[in-house]
Amino acid sequence: MLRSTNYCGVVLAISLALWGGSDAAVADAAPQKTLAAGKASMGMNLSGPADWNTELPLVDVFRLSRRWISQKKGQPWGKGPELQLDRHGWVKRLEPDCWAETLMCTIQGGHYPAGQYTVLYEGRGKLDFWGGARIAEQQPGRIRIAVDPRKEAIFLRLLETDEKDYVRNIRVIMPGFEDSYEKEPFHPVFLKRWQGIACLRFMDWMHTNGSKISRWSDRPTFQDATFSEKGMPLELMIDLCNRLKCDAWFCMPHLADDDYVRQFARLTKEKLHPAAKIYIEYSNEVWNNIFAQTRYAREKAQQLGIPPAERPWEGGGKYYAQRSVEIFKIWEDVFGSRDRLVRVLAWQAGATWWTDNIVLPYNDAYKQADALAIAPYISMNLSPNSKLSSDEVAGWSVERVLDYAENKALPESIGWIQGQKKIADKYGLRLIAYEAGQHMVGVGGGENNEKLTALLHAANAHPRMGEIYRKYYDAWTAAGGQLLCYFASTSAWSKWGSWGILQYYDDDPAQSPKFMATMRWARQCGQPVWLPDSTR
Repeated sequence: MLRSTNYCGVVLAISLALWGGSDAAVADAAPQKTLAAGKASMGMNLSGPADWNTELPLVDVFRLSRRWISQKKGQPWGKGPELQLDRHGWVKRLEPDCWAETLMCTIQGGHYPAGQYTVLYEGRGKLDFWGGARIAEQQPGRIRIAVDPRKEAIFLRLLETDEKDYVRNIRVIMPGFEDSYEKEPFHPVFLKRWQGIACLRFMDWMHTNGSKISRWSDRPTFQDATFSEKGMPLELMIDLCNRLKCDAWFCMPHLADDDYVRQFARLTKEKLHPAAKIYIEYSNEVWNNIFAQTRYAREKAQQLGIPPAERPWEGGGKYYAQRSVEIFKIWEDVFGSRDRLVRVLAWQAGATWWTDNIVLPYNDAYKQADALAIAPYISMNLSPNSKLSSDEVAGWSVERVLDYAENKALPESIGWIQGQKKIADKYGLRLIAYEAGQHMVGVGGGENNEKLTALLHAANAHPRMGEIYRKYYDAWTAAGGQLLCYFASTSAWSKWGSWGILQYYDDDPAQSPKFMATMRWARQCGQPVWLPDSTR
């Protein structure tokens, strides 16, 4: 089954030359600002809501269903007429000989629960299931389906709906959670896995990259047909942090107006547990050319006359700093102080010229910030045309790949950390990591080399990867880095990368060198994270 794949590892292969400068030494003169004290800690980037999400964070799997697909009898797949949806995405009416269809749990290998699921809905109409599910019993508003995950995706068909009382509020509840899903929306395995984590970064939960949200009325809510369209509701993110007693890291959409930011801050202040710190970041990787937010920042810089006009990429970096400060001030105004806020300026790990000459000093942005954030990946980005080509590496052994990771990529990453730490110290900022981990992936066509993909997957699963991670985390601690947010939690590996610290919700964490090394380091940092009993 074909599906679109969205991954968010930083593309470090992008040349710094595209940004109009090379790295420069840190200047001697240090602005006067007191560096906040702190120690290293482990945070986590959560994998985003989608029908192929393998983390299964919610017991209601319909919440992560795909947008409705229009079908018409006698026409090719997905070629039905445009559906008439209400503002929350529910189908209001169907044309003759047409139906609407969606998918859930498009997960290979049987990695989601089998058994009797409960389907609840409001309105009048007719539902049917196929693929990994069949109807066992039904009555108006309530259906029991027998689910076999070996058949991969669950397909739900909306065959009929009453225009005056159309079908809506569909829920598809995993076995055993029918009586508790409203008060306990999170899967207990998900909660247990991330207990003790210092901070959750919600970049992908908010569908930050390319977000179309600009106004508060655009935000995702519990009334939406699916969270796969606009991301998770803020209330759900807050609920998760309250249950785990952890800090929250929010990424404000690049199009968000001031009112959106203010309302977001107000709701956070009202509902987030009072001990939580709130990390505030403007969008994500506004330096990265693959994202719409980068193009937007450059366009805004030109509209606002931010110099230099002949180097719009530099203007984009300055606009990023300017808009970040504007957002920080709104949060400060809502909270009445800066005590609970961590105001984040984030940039590319290897681009010290940028942090020292554009992002931090522009209009003294650093004076309104608390932390410089980077993503110091252990990087191995392989294309057919790169100096180290994907075709060449595809012929390597796993040991040779790991040798490169340990002896070339790891020292490079440590160098980035140390260089950016000097700059953070110069400006009196904490050094934190918005993303971290390995970055071994085919790019620019290299992702289509199946032999390379299999090799990189094998390297990620190798016990030696855990030792490389141990050295990586120790280097972060030694450099004085503070919060480090791993990318990413649980997601299946593919040709687009091996980002998941685990691949599936039912993985045995003891068999993952990446997971074990990461959580053991978190334990060393004093965090009460979960580890399998036999490995503590």
